[in-house]
Amino acid sequence: MTNAPLSVQLYTVRSAIADDLPGTLARVAEIGYTQVEPYSFVERVDEYAEHLPANGLTAPSAHVKLIGSDLEPIFAAAKRLGVTTIIDPHIDETRWITREDVEGIAKELGEIADKAAAHDLRVGYHNHAFELENKIDGVPALEVFAAALPANVVLEVDTYWVEVGGVDAAELLARLGDKVQFLHIKDGPKNFDDKKQVAVGRGDMPVRDILRAARQALPVVELDDHEGDIFTALADSLDYLEGVRA
Repeated sequence: MTNAPLSVQLYTVRSAIADDLPGTLARVAEIGYTQVEPYSFVERVDEYAEHLPANGLTAPSAHVKLIGSDLEPIFAAAKRLGVTTIIDPHIDETRWITREDVEGIAKELGEIADKAAAHDLRVGYHNHAFELENKIDGVPALEVFAAALPANVVLEVDTYWVEVGGVDAAELLARLGDKVQFLHIKDGPKNFDDKKQVAVGRGDMPVRDILRAARQALPVVELDDHEGDIFTALADSLDYLEGVRA
């Protein structure tokens, strides 16, 4: 394993961010995280620009809708925050049915990546479950997509949604190889009930196997929802991951 820093997707603490972004970043840093993955960062770029460095945090990646968006403000905000990879977090399920549609998505992201490269930015895509559930000639749509991706687009594989989608996450990661540069690491009963997600290491996910299968990728902790205290869950997740990655 590796002991490189872990990141955390800030959507996990979205309620706290809505009330107090500076205080939330401070709590994340106090827990021990040194890297974060912001979302909706363009709208709050001034706050992030002030409070990320104030708390010793960096943001190597960030989520933002890319396809169909005005790209220049996104590029400018990412550069200001030191983000190097901008990741489209969701493309509508209706576009993942046919090979033509899936390859079209790959082409669009490649064109965006060409524009991003002029700003020294990289482009990525983050999956949900439907890209695995939908099959094209018997192959999960995400794998068809990955095969069509140009070299300048990377993947952030949400390993929980891969398993919910019926595919073994570790085996998928082995097949995708270095195209995967980020992992979303979450845990729970592997179903669609977000509130049943738990601290990493306390659910049914094969976390150790996943980490071994993609040593090159940055693990990003994320819980879509949680019934307990979310900051406690983040602390417990960090403790577990630091232990298994030591």
